[in-house]
Amino acid sequence: MDDVVKHERFEGERTLMRIHIGESDRLHGKPLYEAIVELLRREKFSGATVLRGVAGYGGSSVYHTDKVLRLSQDLPIVIEVVEFTERIEQILPQLDGMIGGGLVTLEKVRVILYRSHK
Repeated sequence: MDDVVKHERFEGERTLMRIHIGESDRLHGKPLYEAIVELLRREKFSGATVLRGVAGYGGSSVYHTDKVLRLSQDLPIVIEVVEFTERIEQILPQLDGMIGGGLVTLEKVRVILYRSHK
């Protein structure tokens, strides 16, 4: 018997979506990144990763860093999602309605391994 678990469903050409927002961005009182991840889970996307940056600036040119002690920080947040292009295209209008200020990028990637833990 073949013990190798194959994930042919997901390997191959896919799209990487990166969503750049701020840590202080909110949607209905909750952190925007949480709302976006919840949407992606509801829509059964294969996965998402939320990354918290240590420094950055966006369209406003206001520099945000973790080196300045503040009560309210607004560090950069990046959400990365790898999915079928069609699925990402379908969810873009919903994301557009959620994101007040930010940046969304798409690029082609090749998935060579996708394996969930047993």
